[in-house]
Amino acid sequence: MSPMDTPIPWLQWTGLVVTAWKLIGYIGAALFGGRWLVQFIASKRAGKPVMPRLFWYMSVVGSLMTLSYFLFSAKKDSVGVLQNLFPSFTALYSLYLDIKHRGWNREKATH
Repeated sequence: MSPMDTPIPWLQWTGLVVTAWKLIGYIGAALFGGRWLVQFIASKRAGKPVMPRLFWYMSVVGSLMTLSYFLFSAKKDSVGVLQNLFPSFTALYSLYLDIKHRGWNREKATH
């Protein structure tokens, strides 16, 4: 068994088996889900629907973290791999388009 798949002793009080890979998966899932809160706040402030660059960063990092959990942990879950593979590519491409369109300067106007 890999050290990444070994239960973390100081988290046993939770009653759950938590490994380093599971922590990576949890953080990835939190980032991927939390991006909608970022989008909601940005849209509320702008008074119209907007997709801030942070949304795409959180999408890329969150999907790659959850993808790595499903690929490299002892679980090796093909459903999780398929579920996170496509969002990883689309988030990377969307981030590329955002940077190409607005450049690295976030305050550049969008059309």
